[in-house]
Amino acid sequence: MSESTLRIGLVLPDVMGTYGDGGNALVLKQRARMRGIDAEIIQITLDDEVPDSLDVYALGGAEDYAQRLATRHLTRYPGLQRAAAAGRPVLAICAAIQVLGHWYETSAGERVDGISLFDLTTAPQAQRSIGELITTPAVDGLTAPLTGFENHRGGTTLGTDARPLARVRSGVGNGVGDGAEGVIQGSVLGTYMHGPALARNPELADYLLARATGSDSLAPLNLPEVERLRKERLAVGRRG
Repeated sequence: MSESTLRIGLVLPDVMGTYGDGGNALVLKQRARMRGIDAEIIQITLDDEVPDSLDVYALGGAEDYAQRLATRHLTRYPGLQRAAAAGRPVLAICAAIQVLGHWYETSAGERVDGISLFDLTTAPQAQRSIGELITTPAVDGLTAPLTGFENHRGGTTLGTDARPLARVRSGVGNGVGDGAEGVIQGSVLGTYMHGPALARNPELADYLLARATGSDSLAPLNLPEVERLRKERLAVGRRG
């Protein structure tokens, strides 16, 4: 961290912020501050180059045209790629997974090259996946069920260098029939969960924070309201 301040990069919220995923950056900031860690959010828009020196990055979801704008910008200014290569954690939500892959197809059938931080490809599926999603994490350090709201038509196929973030218990996930949800590769992870995802999954938020701060473990936070939210959404997902 720079001068003891955690710098959280909110990447392209002007085009990749359709579903309120910018809230993930706010969750990281608040959970850091509640532990006495100073934190700030740095918004990186289409008017800005992407810096490679921040501590953690978050990208949200969007529609086809916004995805193309984001892909073009991240290709022109590859700071995110350099940050990932240096091991800095990156969170990609929904359409951002597709942008960070090798390529994705739009609903019109156009194939768009991504930036290849993930070994994956995405193509439209016959039906849109909408609803509550519950998964079992498949990553060391995560033990609690993950919960979110998925809303996507893309089906994402993981390559050999990528592995699932979680396995689906209820819902669709990556949408290609293999039971996988999300992706993790190096320090970069992605999920189709909205919510925002980190508000509904504090353990996942702390997983990213620990890596951003270089901590082996973080002091626990006692937040009953967060647990009530989790119980409520998990119950809804199980009924679905």
